[in-house]
Amino acid sequence: MAPHAETAAPSDAQSERVAALKAAFEDHLRYTLGRDEARATEHDRLFALAMTVRDQLIERWIATTRTYEAAGAKRAYYLSMEYLMGRALSNNVIALDLERDLDAALTQLGLDREALADLESDAGLGNGGLGRLAACFLDSLATLELPGYGYGIRYDYGIFRQRIVDGHQVEVPDNWLRDGHPWEVERPDRQVTVGFGGRVEDQLTPGGRTVARWVDFDRVVGLPYDLPVAGFRNNTCNTLRLWTAKAIEGFDLAVFNTGQYMQAYERRLASENISKVLYPNDEIVQGRELRFRQQYFFVACSLHDILRRFKESGDDLRELPSKVAIQLNDTHPAIAIPELMRLLVDVEGKEWDAAWEVAVQVFGYTNHTLMPEALETWSVPLFERLLPRHLQIVYRINHHFLRLVRTRWPDDLDRVRRMSIIQEGAEKRVRMAYLSVVGSHKTNGVAALHSELLARHLLRDFAELWPERFTNKTNGITQRRWLRACNPGLSDLICSSIGQGWTTDLKQLRGLERHLDDTGFLDELRAVKRGNKQALAAHIRSTLGVEVDPDSLFDTQIKRLHEYKRQVLNVMHVLHRYFELKENPQRDYAPRTVIFSGKAAPGYAIAKLVIKLINDVAHVVNSDRDVNDKLRVIFLPDYRVSLAERIIPATDLSEQISTAGTEASGTGNMKFALNGAVTIGTLDGANVEICEQVGEENFFRFGLTVSDVEDLRASGEYDPWERYHGDPRVKRILDTLDSDFLNLGNPTLYRPLWRNLLLHGDHYLHLADLGSYLAVQEQVDEAYSDERRWARMCLANIARVGVFSADRSIQEYAEEIWQIKPHPVTLDGDTRAPRGRLAQGES
Repeated sequence: MAPHAETAAPSDAQSERVAALKAAFEDHLRYTLGRDEARATEHDRLFALAMTVRDQLIERWIATTRTYEAAGAKRAYYLSMEYLMGRALSNNVIALDLERDLDAALTQLGLDREALADLESDAGLGNGGLGRLAACFLDSLATLELPGYGYGIRYDYGIFRQRIVDGHQVEVPDNWLRDGHPWEVERPDRQVTVGFGGRVEDQLTPGGRTVARWVDFDRVVGLPYDLPVAGFRNNTCNTLRLWTAKAIEGFDLAVFNTGQYMQAYERRLASENISKVLYPNDEIVQGRELRFRQQYFFVACSLHDILRRFKESGDDLRELPSKVAIQLNDTHPAIAIPELMRLLVDVEGKEWDAAWEVAVQVFGYTNHTLMPEALETWSVPLFERLLPRHLQIVYRINHHFLRLVRTRWPDDLDRVRRMSIIQEGAEKRVRMAYLSVVGSHKTNGVAALHSELLARHLLRDFAELWPERFTNKTNGITQRRWLRACNPGLSDLICSSIGQGWTTDLKQLRGLERHLDDTGFLDELRAVKRGNKQALAAHIRSTLGVEVDPDSLFDTQIKRLHEYKRQVLNVMHVLHRYFELKENPQRDYAPRTVIFSGKAAPGYAIAKLVIKLINDVAHVVNSDRDVNDKLRVIFLPDYRVSLAERIIPATDLSEQISTAGTEASGTGNMKFALNGAVTIGTLDGANVEICEQVGEENFFRFGLTVSDVEDLRASGEYDPWERYHGDPRVKRILDTLDSDFLNLGNPTLYRPLWRNLLLHGDHYLHLADLGSYLAVQEQVDEAYSDERRWARMCLANIARVGVFSADRSIQEYAEEIWQIKPHPVTLDGDTRAPRGRLAQGES
């Protein structure tokens, strides 16, 4: 039964709706797909169902565009290289309030909606948090009835599918479009031509001005596909427009006729490679160049589209900031700044200063990193070869900017060098983060701590020059997907207590606090969690053939594999616990199932080695009957949105253990807390704000703080060998890594990890935090053994994380950066009041 389904007899109106949905499904099966029921496959039924639901969106989609056009609305355009949208069917059914009627129609047809929904491919057009954040933001824009567009790339192959072979990650292409994608609409009338290469020449205008012209460049066509983004229970349906690359001409017929068949397609293949795969391996030169082409391709297509839409209104381009706000989601779309300047100056004939004023007011920039080595740069020779005119514009931007810096600090040449957009050295490079700051009117971090550290360290010089441009916008998640859709049992329990208002106003969860000492409600909460754990245990059994105990503590770390996220620290705790149980089987540890999932970048050797380590540890632990009643280790392969939707509702303990000062924000930490998991974490990223909201008594805090880390590194006195010799637990764990205990016959397999921890300075301070981490894990055991206390902690987390809704984040962006307002959409004959929270003036 669908969440919140009613059991009353259907009304005549509902019967009519059910009959209409059933007829639409049957029509799509027959007339859209050309199948009758006898020959239809499950995939056919999924498509017919998706088309039936899409029909319900189309009228809203058209009406939304008309509403924005009629109002002359200012729109926000979100430029992102990544969108981890996940599956669309269930989300759209919930947004449209179709669950009850659609389930009734499918029941009459002998079908199950959830079984069909499980057949849908994840739209994995992203790598992790960056892409999932973008998806949440689009959901909130539509739910708040705000005019917003998303722009990105329609990759033929998304983030790779991950297989585990003998413990190693093996990457398999993710051909998510293999069976088609029923939600998208191709828009061939909106295709755009994009250039690469060529040269720049000066030309004399009829008015006697000398202007630069980019000429003789190769051309690629950008073909857009639109995806509807439905608002929750309102009429708004915004758009995510994804671009795919097509060659100007299909193939060279003259070459083909000479028998050189493969050569005839070479130009086409070179063009269409641009949108072939998400994040090509940039360990090689060709991969870096392809990534650069991808960034410019989607930015150029998107800006052309934005200006085309603006110019249709007939307004002067000087008014662009009154109708257009463009948000750069990290530095991947930063090349939009010189591209807009090229369009305004070279194509539209605007004076430089006037064009620059427009550009700065249009752009906002969201930074997503605290690590200097992660700031994107591009080599000047590559830039010059592929985008020669844009490089000229970047140099001119830098010239004007450095003149401003010299005026402010006339005697500080070192500051000028530090702030230059062009990084000098053996190979000159363009600093894309600096370009983003200089070309935007606002730069924001994504958590309070992150934004503070940006202004204090990473971008300090810029914050001193323009303190008014720096702001914070703590990330958020959409509760519609990350509670309402993925955890129906908990959603129903919450609604039984406080109603459904929390689905658009997450702060209403505070009403649950009245149940913190309500034994009956806490028992119901525990029952919901156990049901979710039983479902995940069944998935683990069917996927891996491993039995896990649903009554054990489910201890979860699911995220991209990276050294700073410290999956190795988690593994150290597992090894410590294993050795302790071997020595003392009666030790009063709470039974625990430690769950890992995540992908390593194909070229990131250390991260891939950590995956092998986790799987080897799992093999040793799970094969040892002496400890299996107290400890199991699971690595679930092919982490994706739909898998996260299974794992998060079942989790008891959320591992958020990055080195303090390295994680910008995180959003997984918010999803876990919202679903009743208790966090064990450092005071890093948004963990700080989560701890403040839920209370230290409901958060397992450990480890060095940011200031501790800064002091330790500044002192130069940290020596991991002291931890090795001074703590027998550390020595036992590291000696295990430097032996063949985990992988018989291969004692040097994990030596690269051992070297990083001991010989190379333990950059991410695993050993410095290990003692604190092990101590707090014992506090976790104690708390979990007290069922009522643990349930109370879970409820406190659920009730107090309402501030972490993406609705709140987007409202702040809308009011403080984009200056956009809600525009409720009314359908013909629809007299219902607008349901968007902003439109109703609710807090």
